[in-house]
Amino acid sequence: MPLPRVVAVAPESPAARAGLLPGDEIVAMNGEAPRDVIAYQLLAAEPELDVDVQRGGLGLALTVDNPDGAPLGIEVDSALFDQVRTCDNHCEFCFIFQLPKGLRKSLYLKDDDYRLSFLYGNFTTLTRFTEADLERVVTERLSPLYVSIHATDPAVRTRMLKNRRGATSLRWLRALLDHGIEVHGQVVVCPGVNDGAVLDDTLTGVLDEYPELATLAVVPLGVSRWSNEPAMRPHTREEAIAVVELVEHWQDVYRSLLGRRLVFAADEYYLLADRPFPAAATYDDFPMHEDGIGMAQAFAAELRGDTDTVQGTKAGFFAWVDGAPAEGYRAPRLGSVDPAHEPHASGQQMSPKTRRSAGQNEKGATAILTGEYGARVLAPLVAELGRDDVRVVAVENRFFGGNIGVTGLLVGEDLARVLAEEPEGHRYLLPDVCLSEGVFLDGTTVADLPRPVEVVATDGRSLRDALARA
Repeated sequence: MPLPRVVAVAPESPAARAGLLPGDEIVAMNGEAPRDVIAYQLLAAEPELDVDVQRGGLGLALTVDNPDGAPLGIEVDSALFDQVRTCDNHCEFCFIFQLPKGLRKSLYLKDDDYRLSFLYGNFTTLTRFTEADLERVVTERLSPLYVSIHATDPAVRTRMLKNRRGATSLRWLRALLDHGIEVHGQVVVCPGVNDGAVLDDTLTGVLDEYPELATLAVVPLGVSRWSNEPAMRPHTREEAIAVVELVEHWQDVYRSLLGRRLVFAADEYYLLADRPFPAAATYDDFPMHEDGIGMAQAFAAELRGDTDTVQGTKAGFFAWVDGAPAEGYRAPRLGSVDPAHEPHASGQQMSPKTRRSAGQNEKGATAILTGEYGARVLAPLVAELGRDDVRVVAVENRFFGGNIGVTGLLVGEDLARVLAEEPEGHRYLLPDVCLSEGVFLDGTTVADLPRPVEVVATDGRSLRDALARA
């Protein structure tokens, strides 16, 4: 099992006082070899901790005194120290199968690991879940978890996952709910496969079998140009309308029987159906914001200043494979900048005076870069601002192609193509959701772009603050 390596130690922390250094490899903590960052965190909470490390090939024994229970102050290089539990399903709609060749190897690793579900919000099908896993989840209260349901009919689910365990693995969902674990579900709707009557049957099945689900997200299939599954295709507008109407019908049913809406359609469905988004109040505090549920309304409220709450967005679909620390497991680093929350730029940052002299007081001199779906949300919001110096630039995703239009899947190659045709000296804002640890999915960085770009946290308030600095 690879040893977890320390990549940061917070100054003045218990770990720093004990003499731990970046580069140390943790062999054991109080005699136990932690298998993942969850076990590490539990061990690190001890008031006195014996830490065995490897440093430059030498073994050292260090003692951490922490009677006050302060954070240990270590950031390690990965979330899982043993091997990730890979996925043995063969779903035709899996996005991993739709990646082009030549990307970094880590992006092609399919996980079905409940630990990554807990740490990062990854969805698991539970087809590799075991009694031992259930015992650990319940004992350590690893909640919430995120489960891919897709269909409650055993035959349909088996066919979609191309795994015979798909027919029975939802028994673990029932067990998790029985033990009080918070679970959020997801249905990826594939036209002609699990929409229509099958989706209606699935929503009936949720009511009958899993009414304790915290939420259920209904999201459309994404099909890149690299997909080689002929049965997988994008929704038509009429199909999107049918999904929206069915979800809204079941919201009424769930509200009348359970007292809550439970099921939500992704924002993308409303764009595909060319229908207005539901009111912000209907999203019940946006519990599935990360799954594209209510993002548009939350962003609008933040940009307008109608709320003090910021939903924000995590690093993205592939955050864990790039070593992005899970929320709550990062050591604080004094004097550092967290790129997920602070604006930064490629190339040299221009001062306001330099911007003015470079022509950034011209009409449309501040451009917000976003995906095609994001542009449809942002354009009317920017128009509300009444500022002719701000414009929205929609970036077509030619890298993935197909119906991929979400901002989180923008890559440097497409951004570079668009920016090369944009004026020099203008100001360009880019949401951080398309970056993982500062890297686009195609392996490029903001430094590779042909224009200086300011990376801004993906929420309305951060954009409002950035525009105020123009």
